[in-house]
Amino acid sequence: MGKFKFGISFRGVTDRAEWTAKCRRAEELGYDVITVPDHLGPGRPAPFPALVAAAAVTERPRVGTLVSNVPFYNLALFARDVASTDALTGGRLDLGLGSGHMKSEFDDAGLPWRKAAERIDYLVEGLDELKTRLADEGGLPRLLIAGNSDGVLRLAAEHADIAGFAGLRQDRGKPPGTFVLDNAEAMDERVRFFRSLAGDREVEYNMLVQRVVVTEDRRAAAAEWHADTDERSVENRSVENTDELLDAPQLLLGTVDEIVQQLVDRRERYGFSYITVFEAMLETFAPVVAELRGR
Repeated sequence: MGKFKFGISFRGVTDRAEWTAKCRRAEELGYDVITVPDHLGPGRPAPFPALVAAAAVTERPRVGTLVSNVPFYNLALFARDVASTDALTGGRLDLGLGSGHMKSEFDDAGLPWRKAAERIDYLVEGLDELKTRLADEGGLPRLLIAGNSDGVLRLAAEHADIAGFAGLRQDRGKPPGTFVLDNAEAMDERVRFFRSLAGDREVEYNMLVQRVVVTEDRRAAAAEWHADTDERSVENRSVENTDELLDAPQLLLGTVDEIVQQLVDRRERYGFSYITVFEAMLETFAPVVAELRGR
């Protein structure tokens, strides 16, 4: 069980000055990793140029994709981009890989939308291609593989330096990208499954936190999340009740001291020592980072 490490997921970019300012602010607040997702849409950053820029204006944080949507890419060109980004960031790249989940983005890009098993197969091909093409360029960078399915977790157990958990699963019968938030027991099962495959391999466990609310009233914050997510028909939908939400490892609700204790307890229960929060929570989560750094 490792010491705590903290990441921030920056989801948008407007211009160089704004990007530089928030990357430097993340470093100042003590975050250890600056990450970007891989999505289409206005203001969404192209991951690799954004990471090179982030590394150029900071000194300490690692940079990474959380995660690269591998089925978006021609694998040879993807390997070239990875190699250049790793070199230009001074070896600070954590390469996150995933199999994709938003059909609307594939449609927007004019790319075929394949079944989950086929997307995972392409992820396997991508990993093999990366290993082959980067063999003469220093090998793979530090590798994060994130997902919730058996197939992706199996791949992570075999190859990843970091296993990424978000605790979200596709809601059956709903449009792609409609997610159910796993409760604590479901997360127990996913982590147990992963550990059964990883064996004695030393793997870091990452949790992508969906919301942080610093409050004196945890129950009210959980109820607000429940109401908010239930009202959005094609976005994240919550677990079934407020009590389950209070125990869900994807949510951090309470005073700073309560959140600190939640993270300590969840590291013990699940192994989550690398915690990533979204951009909107950069400042809100900073007091927790300050309390737990080095512990």
